[in-house]
Amino acid sequence: MIAKMKFINMIGPKEDLDIVVEKYLSKYEIQLENTMAELKELQNVSPCMEANPYKESLAKAEELVAMTKHENPLKKTVGAKKAMEIVESLDEKRETFRRKRGELEEKRQQIAKALRDIEPYRNVNHDIRDILHFDYIKYQFGKIPVEYYEKLERYVYDELSTIFYKCQSNKEYIWGVYFVPATEAEKVDAVYASLHFEKFHMPEGYEGTLEEAYEMFSEKMEKTENVMAKLEAKMEQDLLDSLDDIYAARDELAVLSENFEIRRMAAYTHSEDSTFFILCGWMEKKDAEAFEQEVEKDEKVFCIIEEGHDSKISKPPTKLKNPKFFKPFEMFIRMYGLPDYNEFDPTIFVAITYSFIFGAMFGDVGQGFLLFVGGALLYKFKKMDLAAIVSRCGLFSMFFGFMFGSVFGFENIIEAVWLHPVTAMTTVPFIGKLNTVFVIAIAFGMGLVLLTMIFHIINGFKQKDMEAALFDTNGIAGFVFYAAVVAVVALFMTGNNLPAGIVLVVMFVVPLLVMALKEPLAALVEKKSEVMPKEKGMFFVQAFFELFEVLLSYFSNTLSFVRIGAFAVSHAAMMEVVLMLAGAENGGSPNWIVVVLGNLFVCGMEGLIVGIQVLRLQYYEFFSRFYKGGGREFQPYRKVRQ
Repeated sequence: MIAKMKFINMIGPKEDLDIVVEKYLSKYEIQLENTMAELKELQNVSPCMEANPYKESLAKAEELVAMTKHENPLKKTVGAKKAMEIVESLDEKRETFRRKRGELEEKRQQIAKALRDIEPYRNVNHDIRDILHFDYIKYQFGKIPVEYYEKLERYVYDELSTIFYKCQSNKEYIWGVYFVPATEAEKVDAVYASLHFEKFHMPEGYEGTLEEAYEMFSEKMEKTENVMAKLEAKMEQDLLDSLDDIYAARDELAVLSENFEIRRMAAYTHSEDSTFFILCGWMEKKDAEAFEQEVEKDEKVFCIIEEGHDSKISKPPTKLKNPKFFKPFEMFIRMYGLPDYNEFDPTIFVAITYSFIFGAMFGDVGQGFLLFVGGALLYKFKKMDLAAIVSRCGLFSMFFGFMFGSVFGFENIIEAVWLHPVTAMTTVPFIGKLNTVFVIAIAFGMGLVLLTMIFHIINGFKQKDMEAALFDTNGIAGFVFYAAVVAVVALFMTGNNLPAGIVLVVMFVVPLLVMALKEPLAALVEKKSEVMPKEKGMFFVQAFFELFEVLLSYFSNTLSFVRIGAFAVSHAAMMEVVLMLAGAENGGSPNWIVVVLGNLFVCGMEGLIVGIQVLRLQYYEFFSRFYKGGGREFQPYRKVRQ
């Protein structure tokens, strides 16, 4: 069901806007609309141009909350001024923390680079200062690919005036340092360069051996990381000590910022010495009436409730209100699209037909019980609407399980209250024997098609669309034609005499002609000046082919309901296969492992397929006849405080 909406206008002094929001609107759910757009015909009105003074502080408070790493603090309230002071004080500490941490991180990265640079040469057991200050011997630290090092040793090493001191290696490179007389340096450097030797320039300032330097930098790294850890621990402790204040400030600033943003939706009108605000929006009828009564006692604030919706720029939003049992099925409605405010809400219809058809296609007491319990438990702990739907479908599966006499695929435990889907047959005139559930499924589908046509007619009248309500293929003309088809088929199958020829002409031909001429007839009803289109020949050709398509769709849509019976039969047949594999087809002792695994497989696989097929029937066979789903959801600016 769709909640009744009222459009309200609130007027009061500009300086009292925040008070009005907190005093009144916090008690009710209201979807605010842009007042400047809704009341654009008014003169001497202007929008709010003020900047939100709480937005920046709120962003800082949100960052502080994210840094606390704690949830569910004790509830505490603070005023606006106190909230701003709390945030600014802690934000200063946070900025100081960030600056110091940045400095320490830069230092840590420098130390880490020094460690990476030194690490390959740690086994050079000579004072690095001596090496760096040779006068007649040149040196070069670096790395060379393994394959080129082998070439160096094999072809040129013995002929060069150089010593290569190998430090460290892996599968790709060998790190080391080569020494060369200063007079031969240029030639030797060229040879090493041709062998892809990558130079590394050792910085000055190291003391002792490289191993000692490495240990020195490791100690510096440890000290730096300890300082960083202490700094972070102190900041975390400061935040923990102020946890209640942080959350209280964040909540207060969120409310203040949200209240201030309402000014964006308001318009201001000016008199000689005062400025008044105007706010407008949609509110549920019962809330609007209660709000109006409360505002009557306030001398400064006025409230006007408008009854009609046609004059509004914005169309009324949709708020679904359904009983608890049917509410989970709103998920399917939202997937397709919310109903328009003046449209029929199909939630209850979907809940009943979806569960009923699912049960008929998946009739088994045992498997239905598993779906019922599993869905109920999942919904209880996870609050998933789909789980609640599965649980409700499980109830109907249990019902049809009793009707079919099936318990986990066994059909000899309980007697079938109605029939066994696989064996029940019905004689159809001129056709012969057909499975009973196929015949009943088509009859059931015909009834649902007629019901959805009634929904379409109701929607047409509610939306004042006479063409859709009277002359459409799902309107009164289509309903009369299809009802006549259903009546004739029912009379024929039950052996009764058919109506006279003139009656059949009225029942079949007249509705078809009305549907073919729906556009001119709608123009007549709406008293338009031009009834027939200019190109009449093309109109009649198009009407003929459209009528042929309509007849074909009636036939195909009706046959589509055969799937209900087909799945009821296939479910029973699949369970017969499971029992046969378990060795229980002739009353023998079954293999219970096969029975359990088979039931779980069928329950999971066929349950999923049946669920999808039933949803397909809802969307393509039912919704396509009466439902558009073009509504917009009711979105109050703030949920009512409990």
